[in-house]
Amino acid sequence: MSKLLPVVAACIGGCMLTAAAPVSAQSCQFLSPVGGNGVTPIVTKTISAGSPLPFSRPNWNTDFFVTQPYSSFKYFFTANSSVSATYPIQGYLKFTDGSNLQVINESYAPQMGTGRQWTVQAVPGKTVSQVNFKIGASADQAATGFTYRISVQGCN
Repeated sequence: MSKLLPVVAACIGGCMLTAAAPVSAQSCQFLSPVGGNGVTPIVTKTISAGSPLPFSRPNWNTDFFVTQPYSSFKYFFTANSSVSATYPIQGYLKFTDGSNLQVINESYAPQMGTGRQWTVQAVPGKTVSQVNFKIGASADQAATGFTYRISVQGCN
C-alpha cells in the first residue's frame, strides 16, 4: 500500500487512476505421444532392460509430437510405483533440422504418487518437431521395474 501513496498523492489535483489490464494467462496444450492412441496424452510405462535380441530396445524414451510453434514446454513426471532407487531423468527438444538439445538431466528418487514438473523455454530460431522424455538408463539398472506417468504440454 505504501508504494501506491506517492502515485495517489501526485494525482490529487485531477488525475484519473485506472486499473492495469490483467496479464493474459499462459495457454498450454497437451502434446500427443508418438505411438499413442490419440485419446490420452498421458503415457504410463514400466522401465524395462530390453531383450538381448538385436532388434529389441528398452523403453526408456518417449517422444511427443509438436505440431505448432510454442514459446515453452512443460514436462510432467509422476511416480506410479514404490521401487526404491534413484532414476535418471532426461528431456530433449528435437528440431526440424535433425539436431536436438538436452534440457533436463537430473537424478530423482521419488516417492510413490509424487512427481516433478520442468518448464523449458523454446530455442529462438529453431523449430521443435518433437520433445523427448528419457527415464532410466543402462547406467542405473536399479530403475528396471519402476512404473511412472509422463506428459508434455506446449505453451504460448
